[in-house]
Amino acid sequence: MADEPTHEPSASDITFAEYYHPARPRSLRHRPRVRSAIRRHSVSQDGPADGANPGYVSWLVNQSMLGHADELARQFSGQGSMWQNSFANPSPRQAVETASVWFTAYPISLITAPGTSFLGALGDEGLWEAFEKIGIEAVHTGPVKRAGGITGWQPTPSVDGHFDRISNEIDPAFGTEDEFRRMCATATWYGGTVIDDIVPGHTGKGADFRLAELGHSHYPGIYHMIEIEERDWADLPDVPPGRDSVNLDAVTEEILEKRGYIVGRLQRVIFYREGVKETNWSVTGPVTGVDGVTRRWVYLHYFKDGQPSINWLDPTFAGVRMVIGDALHSLADLGSGALRLDANGFLGVEKSAEGAPGWSEGHPTSEAANHIIASMVRKVGGFTFQELNLTIDDIRVTSEAGADLSYDFVNRPAYHHALATADTEFLRLTLRTSLELGVDPASLVHALQNHDELTYELVHWTAGHADDLFSFRGEEITGGELADTIRRDLVDHVADVPYNLIFTTNGIACTTATVIAATLGVADLDSLSAADVDRIRRAHLLLVMFNAFQPGVFALSGWDLCGMLTLPPSEVSELLSSGDTRWISRAAHDLMGADPSATQSSSGMPRGRSLYGTLPEQLEDETSFVRQMQAILAVRKRSGVATARQVDIPDGSHRGMLVLVHEADARYLVTVLNFSDEDVDGTVRSEHLPPGSTVTDLFSDETVTTVDELNSFRVELWPFRATAFVVQPPPVEESADSTDA
Repeated sequence: MADEPTHEPSASDITFAEYYHPARPRSLRHRPRVRSAIRRHSVSQDGPADGANPGYVSWLVNQSMLGHADELARQFSGQGSMWQNSFANPSPRQAVETASVWFTAYPISLITAPGTSFLGALGDEGLWEAFEKIGIEAVHTGPVKRAGGITGWQPTPSVDGHFDRISNEIDPAFGTEDEFRRMCATATWYGGTVIDDIVPGHTGKGADFRLAELGHSHYPGIYHMIEIEERDWADLPDVPPGRDSVNLDAVTEEILEKRGYIVGRLQRVIFYREGVKETNWSVTGPVTGVDGVTRRWVYLHYFKDGQPSINWLDPTFAGVRMVIGDALHSLADLGSGALRLDANGFLGVEKSAEGAPGWSEGHPTSEAANHIIASMVRKVGGFTFQELNLTIDDIRVTSEAGADLSYDFVNRPAYHHALATADTEFLRLTLRTSLELGVDPASLVHALQNHDELTYELVHWTAGHADDLFSFRGEEITGGELADTIRRDLVDHVADVPYNLIFTTNGIACTTATVIAATLGVADLDSLSAADVDRIRRAHLLLVMFNAFQPGVFALSGWDLCGMLTLPPSEVSELLSSGDTRWISRAAHDLMGADPSATQSSSGMPRGRSLYGTLPEQLEDETSFVRQMQAILAVRKRSGVATARQVDIPDGSHRGMLVLVHEADARYLVTVLNFSDEDVDGTVRSEHLPPGSTVTDLFSDETVTTVDELNSFRVELWPFRATAFVVQPPPVEESADSTDA
């Protein structure tokens, strides 16, 4: 009998798809490659919660991420499986080929059927059937592992939406490890991929941090934490009752810097709030360690005080071991195919020259750390993406050896600005700048709304190129002035309504639907008419086209799929009390109509207002947002634009017009978008379009015109509409000499 045909690897390197889904079989094939080493046994919670109680210390070690990581890593050492995959170089197009359309979930905001967990809902076959119909190929779960902190013997809640991880265990609020594995199996059956999270920048104040405070073993090496000599305690602020730390003011920060304890002030204070977070450093109260010595520690936290930063260059490499262990657990035990790297741009810090801020952003240690993480993930057959809100230069450098894909923080505020002002000039500038600086759009995750605010820090212009000159609105202005102008425009057009709120100095808390509503002049969401909803849907689909018809990944959330509005601040007043206004944009939503009577998610997030309805309802309606997006994604897949090469962002003949030119398979894909609320009769012109080329509408497959001698063709667009064409160059005529030959 002839041998059965087998799947042969690529002639070059084995791809992620070949490794993780050989020949993409429709079978529930995931089996853990390692035995989970999370220690399930408990220690009796007896006695005081301090370093003098061995039972307490042992209990903390049982809970710790570092302890789990060390046990898990030993199962990989010495195994041939660690050498079967290429890992040194990022492979963005291979990652895009694995999954080019993502659904980004947010665990605490998904409404599920009664008795069904978040992970149970994400593993539901009905949901994946809907995703397959729509064209969604991957699910990013968001953070689902235990987060928050530990005070004494008791857990404390998350301070940042579960991005303050304290354990490798799945949080029971979201499901179980078995449900995670079943979700991965269901995704595999439908040809999909599950993307999990790791947080290499910080943890919460869990067992690892408490053991660090106690001076136990290698645990202090996990963090940027410095023991302050008792003789200098007089200069430290007192910790109020009920707190375990207090933020340093700028004066104390400078004193400790001059005494050689810390690097001092950094390039910026993220989440700055007077009297709450004025610096990136906090100090603990007195803590008696396992050795009987009482210490006070100052520790670094780029974000909130409950998120102590991880030290990637401590001699123990304890932080490195902990993060890598978390990654291996998600990939090899739980079954995810990729990981998001959260807060991975802040992995190095160094003292600068006298009077200058400490060097923290764009630090080489961050580049090295990202290379290590991403290489390890590739080594075990996965890929990574990063949310790196730094300069375009930093994105280019990290993409050379780090994560396979980067979140598109550069163009997102720009396309919102284009919509708000009906002018694409700044959007054209961001797109061109990215190309000029060597950032391939195919290496980016082009997203609509995620769990965060509409970021308008515009770091490339405010930090890296603040003094460089840029041409904008007919004059030369500095990068800093340009950023100020764009932020002012966004505030005037998007935040000057009661339903969108400013979030510190970072951006605006809103949903995609409420960005559009504000730009359309809607003053009150309660007064939305059917015509308003139709206009919002049309503008929303325009943003889908912009993001989907670029090389790279297109990502959207449940808030986008359902057309969610922001929550009234009164419904989340307790969550807003800390100054974090982003909670208004995280309304609970019911994708599948699992529980129509629910007023909140199982995590307690209030149910928001949906403009578009559930996925089953929309899939039955040809005019719905989802059905129209389905058509867009089908054409996107057929055209090959996701892995094409962006070659030109030409000027448009109308201020609201944007033209994108991509090259794929010896032909050109041209996307034309109208960001204005008026009809456009314009001209597409690019030197890349050969005269005589045929222009075919990608949606109707009709040949509509021919490229003229000026490398151009005419196009008409209604308000907030977009279309795409394939431009096929004419055949090359053979010369007379070649014919004679």
